[in-house]
Parts: sequence; structure tokens; C-alpha cells
Amino acid sequence: MALRACGLIIFRRLIQPPPSDSIQYLLLQTSYGEHHWTPPKGHVDPGEDDMTTALRETQEEAGLGGEQLRIVDGFLSELRYEVRGKGKVVLYWLAELKDPGTAVTLSEEHQDYRWAGLEEACALARYKDLQDALREAHRFLLAGKAQ
Repeated sequence: MALRACGLIIFRRLIQPPPSDSIQYLLLQTSYGEHHWTPPKGHVDPGEDDMTTALRETQEEAGLGGEQLRIVDGFLSELRYEVRGKGKVVLYWLAELKDPGTAVTLSEEHQDYRWAGLEEACALARYKDLQDALREAHRFLLAGKAQ
């Protein structure tokens, strides 16, 4: 059976930059392994539903609670890959940070964070499936589907 993890692709909208750069995505850099960058995510605990996992992991890893976020209806990205020979499934929902100035508070699992426009976020993400998920989220937002 594949490992299952859930998380949120968190974005904020800024007023000042040009419109193409007004959407920024939150990426966290792990403090272990290859120090890779990902949105907040984590494994589903026994008896926990997927959205509860995504919200809990976001609170634990970035210090952002559900009351500070708006989950975007109609978006869900599923990533499938292998980690140390075992299958892994990661589900990402899309969430807007209601107040773009809200502080991020990292857990010990992460050493840095960055708010980045799409291209910088994809460069940091490195893995094609995560880059595709970020691009899919961006297209969804630009198409005005986020209500």
C-alpha cells in the first residue's frame, strides 16, 4: 500500500508587483536530507481524513491555521512517486492566505521558507510533478476559477 500525504499549496496575492507576479506561493525548505523545497504537507495519521491532515500539517510546519486560510473550491492535485522503493501519493489542495502579511512560523522540520512567483517556485521545487502541480494551480487561479 502506498504512503499517503496531504498538504496545501498556499498562495498570497500582492497589490504592488505587476499582475503576473502578484501571486506568490509558499515553499518550505526541509532541514533534513537534500533540503528540498515543498508546500506544507505530511502523512495522514490513522483515523484522520485528508483535509484534516493538510490543515494540521500546515499549522505544524508553517504556523498557519485554518482561520488564516481560504480553501479554494474545485482544485485538487494528486502526485504519485516512489520514495526509497515505496509508492507515495500526495494530495494538494489550494489555499489563499487571507492576510498576505501574516507571518510564517517554521517547525524544526524546516530551515527556511520563501514566498515566490511561479517561475521561482518551480525552480526551487526541482521535481517535475511538483512543478506541474504549481503550474496547474497557477493556471486555475489565472482562469478566475478560484472563488
